[in-house]
Amino acid sequence: MSALAFGVLRDHGPAVRAGAGALPLAGLPLPVPPETWERPSLNAFLELGAEAWDAVRAALPPLLAGHQLAAPDDAVLPFEVADYVDFFAARAHAENAGRILRPGTEPLTPNWEHMPVGYHGRAGTVVVSGTPVPRPLGQLAPGAFGPEPRLDVELELGWVCGPAPAGAAAPDAERHVFGAVLLADWSARTIQAWESRPLGPLLGKSFATSISAWVVPLAQLPRAPGPPQDPLPHLRAPEPRGVDLDLELALNGHALATVNARVLEWSPGQLVAHLVSNGAPLRAGDLLGSGTVSESAQRAGCLLELSWNGERPLRLPDGSTRTYLEDGDEVTLRGRGAGVELAAVRATLLRAPAAPSGGPPAS
Repeated sequence: MSALAFGVLRDHGPAVRAGAGALPLAGLPLPVPPETWERPSLNAFLELGAEAWDAVRAALPPLLAGHQLAAPDDAVLPFEVADYVDFFAARAHAENAGRILRPGTEPLTPNWEHMPVGYHGRAGTVVVSGTPVPRPLGQLAPGAFGPEPRLDVELELGWVCGPAPAGAAAPDAERHVFGAVLLADWSARTIQAWESRPLGPLLGKSFATSISAWVVPLAQLPRAPGPPQDPLPHLRAPEPRGVDLDLELALNGHALATVNARVLEWSPGQLVAHLVSNGAPLRAGDLLGSGTVSESAQRAGCLLELSWNGERPLRLPDGSTRTYLEDGDEVTLRGRGAGVELAAVRATLLRAPAAPSGGPPAS
């Protein structure tokens, strides 16, 4: 049987997907309270924790074999996003961004090798695959307001969490990560550059984040050794820390880059351990972005790197070129490895809306 994935069908609630079919979970003889499946999200299931997650996965294969599976086409956002934090876990991306944005300085910031670096995002603008993304408006420079001219997308993994207590250390923290989705971190580079002096990012990232409609349990993902590291004791995680998934960023049907998630230096358990180390617990439905998955400047998960901030235009097979995204572009993210395939993320870029009434004129 193919890997299971959990999601929510518009008219049937929580469901499990196996291959090309899906089965609603309500009414099935599963080892969790029946009301687990009454909410139009996976959050009640996420709240139960790892023992319940494992028990349900073990009970599902014979049930799937005995039921007619439905088409999973009407899947909606699979969980209510409690909080969203995006990290910076691939060394190549951190170094490339440093070389582009801080030329002449050390590309890797001093803290990067010692802890997962991230920022708090906006949970309310996380959307499911298939949702169009309008080009954002914002401040571009002093006195200038208008549509973002350098709209980018970052290829990431998203870790979907259950509750985690304050102070959980890395060896145990991974048990609080339910599974993975693909995540498109839309990035308004001009807005981001102007506002991030020194704080941020804020509006340059908060307008939309797209995720898969189906969550693949972490226990089913192929694992790999993580890159060498020597962090503080609470962040030391047992091997295998890495995830062996080939990820693809495609634009208008043409692959721009393929990378492997093994390059992520900080594992999902380490991200959780870092977040709860200051005394703040996690809630069911917390979403943690891995940060852009990049192996080099040529094998990178965003246009900032692939076009080197517009200095090296990319030529597509249809003869067109890109430095950043244009209105009407369709972005697709895919991920697979060792018989596991993550649900794709697809989104079409729409033109920017009109400037707010009474606001500054579009430049």
